[in-house]
Amino acid sequence: MLWQNLHQFGQKLVRRRPLAANEQSESSLSRCLTTLDLVSLGVGSTLGAGVYVLAGEVAREKAGPSIIICFLIAALSSVMSGLCYAEFGARVPCSGSAYLYSYVTVGQLLAFITGWNLILNYVIGAASVARAWSAAFDGLIGNHISQAMQTTFPIQVPSFLAKYPDFFALGLVIVLTGILALGARESALVTRVFTGVNLLVLCFVSLSGLINGKLHNWQLTEDDYKLALLESNNTDSLGPMGSGGFMPFGLKGILRGTATCFFAFIGFDCIASTGEEARCPQRSIPLGIVTSLFICFLMYFGVSGALTLMIPYYQININSPLPQAFIHVGWGPARYAVAVGTLCALSSSLIGSIFPVPRVVYSMAEDGLLFRKLAYVHPRTHTPVLATVLCGIIAAFMAFLVELSDLVDLSSIGTLLAYTLVTFSVLILRYQPDQVLSSCKREKSESAAVELEPGLEPSSCMEPISPEGMPGIARTLCIPTNTTPTLRSGRIVYGCASLLVFLLMLLCLILTQWSTQLFSGDPVLIAMAASLLLLTVGVITVIWRQPQSTTPLHFKVPALPVLPALSIFVNIYLMMQMTSGTWFRFGIWMVIGFAIYFGYGIQHSLEEKNDQQPTASSSQTLQELQEHTPSVDLP
Repeated sequence: MLWQNLHQFGQKLVRRRPLAANEQSESSLSRCLTTLDLVSLGVGSTLGAGVYVLAGEVAREKAGPSIIICFLIAALSSVMSGLCYAEFGARVPCSGSAYLYSYVTVGQLLAFITGWNLILNYVIGAASVARAWSAAFDGLIGNHISQAMQTTFPIQVPSFLAKYPDFFALGLVIVLTGILALGARESALVTRVFTGVNLLVLCFVSLSGLINGKLHNWQLTEDDYKLALLESNNTDSLGPMGSGGFMPFGLKGILRGTATCFFAFIGFDCIASTGEEARCPQRSIPLGIVTSLFICFLMYFGVSGALTLMIPYYQININSPLPQAFIHVGWGPARYAVAVGTLCALSSSLIGSIFPVPRVVYSMAEDGLLFRKLAYVHPRTHTPVLATVLCGIIAAFMAFLVELSDLVDLSSIGTLLAYTLVTFSVLILRYQPDQVLSSCKREKSESAAVELEPGLEPSSCMEPISPEGMPGIARTLCIPTNTTPTLRSGRIVYGCASLLVFLLMLLCLILTQWSTQLFSGDPVLIAMAASLLLLTVGVITVIWRQPQSTTPLHFKVPALPVLPALSIFVNIYLMMQMTSGTWFRFGIWMVIGFAIYFGYGIQHSLEEKNDQQPTASSSQTLQELQEHTPSVDLP
């Protein structure tokens, strides 16, 4: 009896939501967003103030002029995850982003974990951007706001609270939350304006670098560094020299810079949350994701190249790299254009951070994993107004009082975890037999179409079995007998993909914890890394040999299974770079989430209600299928 109860409980944790039909379904949200709206939303969310600051830090401390290579590698790494999001956007045109993608593939528990961490990521991102906006504006007017606040309302509490309450950031979040509550179309219009101004400023910066830049700044020598030391009044103002030239810090510097630049491309996933508000989601979401990533790469590439051409990398001011670079070449007034671009970039990034949160909350509440009242959609604005207001209030409170510097890495874990699960889900679904599709908006009446259990397919999907018995393991793994996916091949890919993630976790653990010993020639670590690498290649080969689904989609990820495997490796490696303190805070957030899930979500989910009230027709259909289908074990 105990084993049966545990088995039923385990089945609840891995219940999967049926795939959504490719055709657009009715939704309470308004389908009003064009492809241009999605591109502006993705660019605005991704191309934030980091482009004005991050390039200076990486160029001076880590990579020098080779920062353009760092952004190229980081862009390629981000594109791997972006392509997986694009395929799911074409396959499942619904709100929920990575939460929904995980729900239809790996089950309810991991879907809740994904959605819960997306909420954390977006809320922290919105609050941190609001404080950055406030700080940037304060800097333009001589820091009068911060000085007055620290004098009038000092917070003498060390730990997670800020030094002073930021009323400006509080008001900014509340205003933008109100704009978002008015409707998706209005939000997209505001984002389009801010993003357009930001792109114009960045194009101006890139062209200025070509006009005023000197190619000699990519070929600096030790003599140039000594001359700069003599001209500088403060030797501390200069950064490290390295070996000079285009790659002053070598390959190691490029890798360190790439890891930092990767986070500059985070934000495009907000496009995936617009599945029920885009006019043609199967086409607009993939095109919006790929286009926005390409535009962001061009801007990062152009700005970083212009910066390192205008000023030697070791003379870059980390806090204000572009204004100081313009002063260095005699274009001092151009810093005002940079200031306008910074504020516009922060504004569009703030909208892009707040916009997806209520969509994820709405999708989770509609599925019953969060409180159902949060799924309320206003009849006039067609927005999840309660979820929008609640998330805006939380973000405003955090921007008002909380010191967010220690929480930024925490939000990165949620994003990387979501990227990993989406990539894993694409890898799984491409090799599964076609499932019975259902609409995004599930019919609650008894006349609704029957949805088959995951893994239970008509007999036409079954792999033929020879009279001598089941096919051999080696033959099944390397030489499948079918040209279309079967239950057996689907289970093989599911198991191999899970093993692939485990092997990559071990490999990344060695690379992050014992990298010095590994590259120093430790024979044990080299043998372990080589063995893991060979096993990984073998598992990828087995997955590659299995038949893929031929279901037509508007977009499909190329180079399966190599591209998803590389994406998973990059995401896991970056997650393992996080500190132990970040993982501890992540654990606290997950404990809160599990309390909500096991206390409310697992009992009120729609899948739970469907299990408790099976229709007579579905039972009869399942019985007929079982009578005409060979006995197999359900996954």
